[in-house]
Amino acid sequence: MRPDAEAIAEQVFTALADPSRRGILAELAARGPATATDLATRLPITRQAIAKHLALLTEAGLVTAEPGERRRVRYRLRSAPMRVAQQFLAALARDWDGPLGALKDHLDRSARTDP
Repeated sequence: MRPDAEAIAEQVFTALADPSRRGILAELAARGPATATDLATRLPITRQAIAKHLALLTEAGLVTAEPGERRRVRYRLRSAPMRVAQQFLAALARDWDGPLGALKDHLDRSARTDP
């Protein structure tokens, strides 16, 4: 995996580690773009906390800020960093699947040959 892709994956995993940020992402995924105020009315988090979480999510590339009407900023979900993290996990799974499969085959053969 490219070093820049690994850095993106790390930012995504860091962002997803917090349940409040996962809730914000889920809300944006379900209902589309929203302001911090909109999100505060839908989630059990203060507007100030949401703003801090949105800043981290923006830094991780998971959301993008768009200017809205009356100087309100709307946040939109971005899926590209999530795809990079998924590719990282898929590569990790492939790296584990081979050795684990070989170990299973070895243990199965050993079990059949043992009296």
